[in-house]
Amino acid sequence: PRVCVVGSGPAGFYTAQHILKHHGGALVDIYEKLPVPFGLVRFGVAPDHPEVKNVINTFTQTAHSERCAYYGNVTVGRDVTVPELRQAYHAVVLSYGAEDSQVLGIPGENLPGVYSARAFVGWYNGLPENRQLKPDLSCETALILGHGNVALDIARILLSPLQLLRKTDITDSSLAALACSKVKRVWLVGRRGPLQVAFTIKELREMINLPGARAVLDPGDFTGLENAVKDAPRPRKRLTELMIKTALEKPVEVQAAAAGAAPPREWGLKFQRSPQEVLPSADGRRARGIRMALTRLEGSGDSAKAIPTGDVEELECGLLLSSIGYRSLPLDPAVPFDSQRGVIPNSSGRVEGVPGLYCSGWVKRGPTGVIITTMNDSFDTAQSVLEDLQGGVLDISPSREGFGLVESILRSRGVRPVSFSDWEKIDAAEVARGKAAGKPREKIVDPAEMLRIIGH
Repeated sequence: PRVCVVGSGPAGFYTAQHILKHHGGALVDIYEKLPVPFGLVRFGVAPDHPEVKNVINTFTQTAHSERCAYYGNVTVGRDVTVPELRQAYHAVVLSYGAEDSQVLGIPGENLPGVYSARAFVGWYNGLPENRQLKPDLSCETALILGHGNVALDIARILLSPLQLLRKTDITDSSLAALACSKVKRVWLVGRRGPLQVAFTIKELREMINLPGARAVLDPGDFTGLENAVKDAPRPRKRLTELMIKTALEKPVEVQAAAAGAAPPREWGLKFQRSPQEVLPSADGRRARGIRMALTRLEGSGDSAKAIPTGDVEELECGLLLSSIGYRSLPLDPAVPFDSQRGVIPNSSGRVEGVPGLYCSGWVKRGPTGVIITTMNDSFDTAQSVLEDLQGGVLDISPSREGFGLVESILRSRGVRPVSFSDWEKIDAAEVARGKAAGKPREKIVDPAEMLRIIGH
């Protein structure tokens, strides 16, 4: 059987890995729109979290299998359509992730100074489409809407000492911009309370221990929570206890300030505030702050709803980052898509009403979870493919040409795919440039330059 996977992030690679491991004869081709593979492992994971990127070693092993091929620089839906892929392969798995952001839907969100977390993360991680982003870091206060790990990543990058970032694979241009940054204070704002935050304890602890930055948490936000959290699941309980402990601690820096030391950078969590409007500067040319509705919670736990109380609050901030979630987009008119939920309708990865078409990762279940969540989810889809192959649901009696057919389609449209060994040349160039600068790699951010390196 010939199987093709669209998207080379964790979902794509884990799906391919599982099929290759459990079917001794399957051939898997992975298509990717960028010349370079690995999706959010390369472009989403924070530069100061290199250990999370170790999965790249596993993905590289998969790509090196003689039954696996990688075709980068191919945009499915434009260079080749899903119906064309379905003619070439016995099974097609869509694992192309979430390439858009949820919008706030409030006045002023398009003012200069307002950015989506996705674009900002893409900028410091070298995602080609965000390389021209020039975030204005000339203000003292930044505000991030959202209480997830991505929001904490951004706060940490904004406040990290430069010597820590210099040793990472953060892009050269964003490092230069951060070196001139005036941002000293970062607020992370959420619509709900401390018991509903979505970040995890590891990320919170890292933020609390960030050198040169202090946490500003209001003890009043945590009144009575020790009791409320007694019967909560252990991760939620430990996370809440850490926030309470941090809120009650007297900062060491108070003594340092008395001794005349420079005031440190600071960050804090604000709860039960819902964005209403981004406030423009006097000339109307950029953001100067945000108006938020104060909320009260109805219900408890993860299902608690934030209801506006009628009171509002304004906060000054020259930089506003919206970290309220990524969003998948439809890929091809031939593929059903639930635009309400931003997913492909499916059951266990089988796309509804289209036999032989599957999906895995964020486009299957929505943009939540970490790499391990995506791994399990992709194994689940791969299992559906294997069951359908074994149960005869997928007819593999007609032989399919696989890439042979796709190659002639691409050639007729002037598209030249990039192979995995091409990527390894780009990789070697990045590592060499990084070595010269004393970092693990210097990412190439321009696809045209990537293609020049491999003589495309």
